[in-house]
Amino acid sequence: MTKTVRRGAALALASSVLAVLPAIPAEADALRAQEWALQAVHAQQAWRTTKGEGVTVAVLDTGVDANHPDLEGQVLPEQDLVGFGAGPGDSAWAQHGTGMASIIAGHGHGRGRENGVLGLAPAAKVLPVRVILEDDDSERERARTEKAGALADGIRWAADHGADVINMSLGDDSESAHPEPREDAAIQYALGKGIPVVASAGNGGQKGNHVSYPAAYPGVIAATAVTHLGGRARFSTRHWYATVSAPGFDIVMADTGDGYLSGWGTSPAAAFVSGAVALIRSAHPGLSPEQIRRLLTSTAQDKPEGGRDDDYGAGLIDPAAALDAAADLKPTPQKPAPAGYATRYFGPGPTADDAEDAPVNWLPWTAGAAGLALLTAAVVLWRGRRASH
Repeated sequence: MTKTVRRGAALALASSVLAVLPAIPAEADALRAQEWALQAVHAQQAWRTTKGEGVTVAVLDTGVDANHPDLEGQVLPEQDLVGFGAGPGDSAWAQHGTGMASIIAGHGHGRGRENGVLGLAPAAKVLPVRVILEDDDSERERARTEKAGALADGIRWAADHGADVINMSLGDDSESAHPEPREDAAIQYALGKGIPVVASAGNGGQKGNHVSYPAAYPGVIAATAVTHLGGRARFSTRHWYATVSAPGFDIVMADTGDGYLSGWGTSPAAAFVSGAVALIRSAHPGLSPEQIRRLLTSTAQDKPEGGRDDDYGAGLIDPAAALDAAADLKPTPQKPAPAGYATRYFGPGPTADDAEDAPVNWLPWTAGAAGLALLTAAVVLWRGRRASH
């Protein structure tokens, strides 16, 4: 098996467990009451400045259902870089991507849009780029081998077609995970065009804690997950590339059709971080990806001792505080990526000592790098339950 095929075979969705919620009466606001994450990241305060107007977030995922009532009017035409597999109306289509899109830009529905799911940047647009299939798609294995380059192609396509932020709630944290120069080059291309790139850190916290790609590439903002109690979610991967943390447990999101899901994983955490970046880009469009990364880390809540750690990065995102801090910033050019990657690493590593002791499959981080993150971890989609609702 070639290196590329091994890499492709390991890519997996990173939402983790998505459980179908029972039907909720249209007049009830039960869903909105479950969105603890918005309160945790001070969404209401951030919305006094912006709700993401004028920003497009590319969602590199399994596709997005543009007809969901909470996303209607927000979703741009999709670019499908897989070209086969399940389609609209099939049970194995776009569930993961629709959920991530709703966390980023859901706007609710009904008169006044008082029902349904609100995303962190409800006025932002979503640009769906299909780069992977759902775990239960019958063509998934074929896609893993034949479309192993779809992620790199998707990053470049999004960068060239209006994306202001790139979200990747996906990754590879298997034992065979390794950096791909083509993916790294695509990320550097996007960063060079001034586009922040966000990825999930991985769901391997209880499964070996392997480094996850694309989360660990230089320049990526890697999101770890916290629970409603503020602690690290046990599944969340702990590594040096962690940039910030975000809610990733008991997260309500849109399902395909007009349903809803409750899920966990660093996938939703990455989507919340992308929503926060969308708010910053809306209010301050000239800031570079590096400046935005520093805003998120410098204003994060619940900072670990010493300023950061592998569990939380710099702490829980606070887009309201980041927007306040951005008011005094002047845009600066994006710094070029580090040159001359070593054979073993795509960067110099955290320290020389760490580099000597690190496993071969590690991809160390430079100061501003965070990860191209997670399509990892098993996504168990409870389709049987879904069919009964």
